[in-house]
Amino acid sequence: MSIASELTIQVQSWLAQDPDQVTKNQLAELLQAAQTDHLALHELQDAFSAALEFGTAGLRGALGAGPNRMNRVSVLRAASGLAQFLVQQGFTGQKVVIGFDARYNSEVFAKDTALVMSGAGLQPIVFSHVVPTPVLAFAIRHQDACAGVMVTASHNPPQDNGYKVYLGDGRQIVSPIDEEIATLIKSVSDVREITQGDTGNVVSADVLNSYVSMTSQIIISGPTTEAQRKSVTSVYTAMHGVGWNTLKSVFRAAGFAEPIAAIEQRDPDPAFPTVAFPNPEEKGALDIAIALAELQKVDVLIANDPDADRLAISVPDSTGNWIALRGDQVGALLGWWMIERANLAGSKISGTFANSIVSSMLLEPIAKSAGLNYESTLTGFKWVSRVNNLVFGYEEALGYCVDPANVSDKDGISAAAVFMELLAHLQSIESTVWQVLDELAKAYGLHVTDQVSIRVTSSEHVASTMLRIRNNPPKQLGKLQVSDIEDLATGSGKLPVTDAVIIHLAGMDQVEKARVIIRPSGTEPKIKCYLEVVVRGEDLEIARHTADNELILLAADAGPLLSGGN
Repeated sequence: MSIASELTIQVQSWLAQDPDQVTKNQLAELLQAAQTDHLALHELQDAFSAALEFGTAGLRGALGAGPNRMNRVSVLRAASGLAQFLVQQGFTGQKVVIGFDARYNSEVFAKDTALVMSGAGLQPIVFSHVVPTPVLAFAIRHQDACAGVMVTASHNPPQDNGYKVYLGDGRQIVSPIDEEIATLIKSVSDVREITQGDTGNVVSADVLNSYVSMTSQIIISGPTTEAQRKSVTSVYTAMHGVGWNTLKSVFRAAGFAEPIAAIEQRDPDPAFPTVAFPNPEEKGALDIAIALAELQKVDVLIANDPDADRLAISVPDSTGNWIALRGDQVGALLGWWMIERANLAGSKISGTFANSIVSSMLLEPIAKSAGLNYESTLTGFKWVSRVNNLVFGYEEALGYCVDPANVSDKDGISAAAVFMELLAHLQSIESTVWQVLDELAKAYGLHVTDQVSIRVTSSEHVASTMLRIRNNPPKQLGKLQVSDIEDLATGSGKLPVTDAVIIHLAGMDQVEKARVIIRPSGTEPKIKCYLEVVVRGEDLEIARHTADNELILLAADAGPLLSGGN
């Protein structure tokens, strides 16, 4: 077995510039093993097949040596590209806030970033401890910084890490800025040539204190009393992430009873030992917390993902069974509550509600019934947060923005506090979230959503699947006829171009309309299919039965679309 000379040269070049002895040793061993081992050779080839792509989500990938992995060389190159961009924009001497979560190497990557920023003439300020991503997003504007970096892979598997970039507005970067930074990253051929300074200053404790104070003030100034807030009981899981201390502080300051923490998952642990995937949406991820909630007989289960920018909610139904609310259900409830809490205070809310195209269509009539504007955006909070006069935004993947004035990103902690406030009010009037959801269904139609996805092993699989759908679109899905197809790759209305197809389905009988959206995931190796059925009818039990049956049929037809069938 022979290794191509070009690959050997790439490996030797990498070994020469890698400052991390651990990954240097791993790569040297892999190179040696690849001389005789087919699997080792494949791993080596994959590690050097291409550089991790820098996009609007920054970087994200598996830890390890080589340009197609997350490591100190990749991070130094990314930091250099970002620093060059900021200097070119005239930000020399200005602050760059850097945060990190508890994943493997997160703190190391944060310090490397600070060294590069300082060396480029910028002023890095680094958190001295792990922080939730929304705290980093808050800190950027609070510190009047020109940019921010959060080292996190959010809810990805333990072997991954990532690098998320924000500009001075506290929002994640979008095109074409990502492309400009990516070009500058590619100009770095050897990280030993990057000028490095010192690690800069430490972020003041005042930043986190201000976040806690401002977030809790939303609740304190709201329509519930402290006695009502104290009466709501909860269980909380941080999913082995960094949310617990900050959420606990916000709840205490807002006058809520302290949640009962699921001890096994409360504290940061980069191995995520109790879950296969540290994502509250994944099957089994909430089992430990639900068992605790059942034991303690609390009112609600609150879950954050590992960097605490997402929120999952579970509540008991009328029979006592614990049900995990879908992201769209939480989004509708929070949207309703944002309007209702203003009404209770005798004020009128103004501005715009927004959610992503793959989120439920229910938010639009909720917003318009209150005289609010509504806007649909591309997937990702980098788009939702850019809506003019945003007062509430969400996306179905458990991301909610309830305080855009302070955090222009999804925030699982402030959203948790506002949801607790909602529960406090509902308890005071002897109502439940289920009753509110029923009222919304009667007013605007029962909107039921689901999702089908497949994991893929290559970008070629993604490209061929999307091309096949575009070239040979279905004429019927489930029992419903296709009425229109929007290919967002060619642009659609006000939305920027993106790799997604929206299939609109005509109504039939009780079904008013339905929609199927197919797109590649931006953060995971998946192709996702989002399903929504809207059913009208006074009898909600019949409506649910109709919607559930149609969703089953849509999902059955969607599976072959994603996997290669017709």
